[in-house]
Amino acid sequence: MTDPTGPGPDVPPARRRGRPSRTETEAAGPATRDRILEAARAEFSERGYEKTSVRGIAKAAGVDAALVHHYFGTKEQVFEAAVEVAFAPALHASAAVEEGPLDGAGERLTRFILSVWENPATRAPLLAIVRSAVNNEAAAAVFRRLIAVQLLRKIARRLDLPAEEAELRAELAAAQLVGIAMLRYVIRVEPLASADVERIVARVAPVVQGHLTGE
Repeated sequence: MTDPTGPGPDVPPARRRGRPSRTETEAAGPATRDRILEAARAEFSERGYEKTSVRGIAKAAGVDAALVHHYFGTKEQVFEAAVEVAFAPALHASAAVEEGPLDGAGERLTRFILSVWENPATRAPLLAIVRSAVNNEAAAAVFRRLIAVQLLRKIARRLDLPAEEAELRAELAAAQLVGIAMLRYVIRVEPLASADVERIVARVAPVVQGHLTGE
């Protein structure tokens, strides 16, 4: 006997919580994924890592939270995807070392990194990433992994040195440039914050070169 209080024949069965419906998944596509990623970058930039939630990202993107999990997984994985996209211009810095003779790599690398920070379009997402990494260990772990795998190891492979020494030199060169970026663009310490970029390159490039190829 049919239960008169139960759902009628036209009522779809309830889906399990936490998973996007088949209709949602089929309707989604690359544009939806990009919209989620854009919303995630904005949320992390505005609120920082700790105060950003998957639900908040979903709301900003105009989708169900289950779709965020469907595309990216956990909040940490969403952050990693957002960081990788935002940090992509800086990750190309390894090409500055890989292309051309090593004796000019210090200047090429210094110019490249500073050019990324000098550009307002690329500086804004970088600032958000750095602030999140400084204030949260989970965000810092994602940042370290990305930098190590996609930047420092590529630079280290270009150096004709034992692996451990090459990695240390690549990290020291990066530390020099990250420290300058922090003081100039994040903390804005004067006179460094207002100094002409060519003056900075002239002072810093030989130091970076020393880290890479010095005795």
